[in-house]
Amino acid sequence: MPRGRPSRQSIYDRLEEAIDDLRTRMGGLPSPAEAEEIWAELWHQEAHHSTALEGNTLILNEVRQLLDEGRAVGAKELREYMEVIGYGNAAKWVYGHALEPGDWTTGDLLSVQEVRTVHYEAMGPVWGVAPHPHAMPAETPGNWRQHDIAPFPEGMTPPSFPEIDHRMTDWVEQVNDLRKDRDVPFPERLAKVHNDFEKIHPFLDGNGRSGRLLLNLLLVRLGYPPAIVFKNERTKYLAAMRKADAGDYGPLGEVIARAVTNNLYKFVVPAVAGPARLVPLASLVDDKAGVTVAALRAAAERGRLRAQKAPNGSWLSSKNWLDDYQANKHRRATKPAKKT
Repeated sequence: MPRGRPSRQSIYDRLEEAIDDLRTRMGGLPSPAEAEEIWAELWHQEAHHSTALEGNTLILNEVRQLLDEGRAVGAKELREYMEVIGYGNAAKWVYGHALEPGDWTTGDLLSVQEVRTVHYEAMGPVWGVAPHPHAMPAETPGNWRQHDIAPFPEGMTPPSFPEIDHRMTDWVEQVNDLRKDRDVPFPERLAKVHNDFEKIHPFLDGNGRSGRLLLNLLLVRLGYPPAIVFKNERTKYLAAMRKADAGDYGPLGEVIARAVTNNLYKFVVPAVAGPARLVPLASLVDDKAGVTVAALRAAAERGRLRAQKAPNGSWLSSKNWLDDYQANKHRRATKPAKKT
């Protein structure tokens, strides 16, 4: 019997259960200083996919070499390399400032100056080689736009530029109330602040990249891993944003919740859990080795993979138990037939 598509609420519940498990059993989200490898891979993935959503054509390996070694491999336009460098700079700033204790730990989550800083970090390098053709001197990275923007094809019209300053002040106040509103699911509160930023469109260029960086700054400050919207999910992400434009934040909340949960299971949990600790089956997936969640679940249900059921009904296993299962599976496959 095929499993039905999970409900939106079950996706939200899965995220909260995973985060609660990370906090209670694994000590919470590690800092970049404690777990450099985790954050380096998140850094590469985010810089690649978030710029690819905006049309950048560098592949993941090219992004890795550019950010790690400063080598521009391939034959792309200089602008594309600078887009990735800028995003990488901004993401590193976000990760560092999200986890270092600051005023946000006891008060506000975000300030207007931090919004400007994220845009400045992200757009500074590319602006140096390919500034916006209609930019005025007052519209450099980190500064609000001084132009009105034509309505988007889907019908959303950003506010006139004289309104931006007070709109952004109001938006930051809205962000700083994120922890207070418990009546709306957390992913949908995030979806609203993310979409509202994009509707204001405070900068002349780079609003999509800055909006996703600010979303991740909030997530990490609240103890969640960053959300990475993969480039092959661009259509779903943009469709969810359009629905949010009309006041329906559920689809975008679902996109964000899935992205955070996937990053948690794929990058964070395997690195912090250790080989003996029980983790969800999704954290034991190995795409290169063909180890899928479905295969692990089937092995657990048949008793071939040692596993335990969590209170919510999901299966938990460990790296050690997975290694035993794979070793025994190969022995079973090569065991000679009994003589009759």
